[in-house]
Amino acid sequence: MKAVLRLRWGGVPAELVLALLATGCGTPGAPLPPSLNLPDPVSDLTAVRTGNQVALTWTMPKRNTEKMLLKNSFLVRICRKEAGSACEVAPSNLTLAPRAAGTFTDTLPAAEASGAPRPLSYFVELNNARGRSAGLSNAAQVLAGEAPAPVVGLSAEVRKVGMVLRWRPDATVDQQSAASFIRLRRKLLPPQTEAKPKAQTGLPALPPEPLEQSFLVEPKDDSDNSKEAAGRALDSSVRFGQVYEYRAQRVARVTVDGKTLELAGPLSDPVRIETLDVFPPAIPTGLAAVATVGYAASGPSIDLSWQPAIDADLAGYAVYRREGEGEWKQISPSSPVVGPAFHDSDVQAAHTYRYAVTAVDQGGHASERSAETEEAVPSP
Repeated sequence: MKAVLRLRWGGVPAELVLALLATGCGTPGAPLPPSLNLPDPVSDLTAVRTGNQVALTWTMPKRNTEKMLLKNSFLVRICRKEAGSACEVAPSNLTLAPRAAGTFTDTLPAAEASGAPRPLSYFVELNNARGRSAGLSNAAQVLAGEAPAPVVGLSAEVRKVGMVLRWRPDATVDQQSAASFIRLRRKLLPPQTEAKPKAQTGLPALPPEPLEQSFLVEPKDDSDNSKEAAGRALDSSVRFGQVYEYRAQRVARVTVDGKTLELAGPLSDPVRIETLDVFPPAIPTGLAAVATVGYAASGPSIDLSWQPAIDADLAGYAVYRREGEGEWKQISPSSPVVGPAFHDSDVQAAHTYRYAVTAVDQGGHASERSAETEEAVPSP
């Protein structure tokens, strides 16, 4: 006779416990609270003021505060705030979808567009369909106050050393340290000249230029009373064969809590100019000549050397010779000589020769002749 082992749990047969557990598996749990659907606050708000307009940019969030992906669009509320005052709502009617790139341009009211430069903070708040939000965005600061006067009379002139930019100085503005900065904005316009391979020029290829650049011209020293210096700047980074557009604006700079804020005036009218290379390279220096009698098989010769030129577009050199006060004649090949040296074997003993050298760039422009040097070939 087999013994049957019957389990009991607290006096209750195991079969009954299992039956109770099986019937309890389908019992619904406690209901979850409805989602508030509050989008995460914006965290990358930026603001840039130009004249009396402030350009705002930000990225809409993709999740709500419960880490769930957002599906609906949200109403965007924008406000501006000075220290010690309430956040004033800027007139806007924006509704943006999740992950969208947000942009808005606010025109400052008269109160914020006048007076001395002072901090002004912008905030973005996202509201759901019930008008609720998870709070304001990060603060994006600009400067309130009267914008600097516009730059007038901007002009550009191509020089060998770069682009010389001039504008009309404004004594009532440029003498104020807070508003004496000038920002120059440069844009590279198409078409761009393709860089020639190194094998063709012997020079390393230049990297591509950025399409847009800006330069901040700092105030001149108080000891410099030259109006020409106060309204002038040099852009030495231009390249020949390109077309550039320049605009300028005055900029006030104020440090607030260790951070420098800028208040920029309106941009000037654009100036476009093509950088045609019509400038010859620098004149070679240090020309020296040494005569060699040579053996019967080789005959006499004169070796020339000079200091190498540093022009970026240098192609080479041309060598000239004359006897006495005769005419100069080119004795080097028609193509430029690569390297600052030349060997002249077409000379005669007991004759005296004068030499000069010119530098030639890739555009075929030649410099003036160098200072001449004289060398006599001795008799054998």
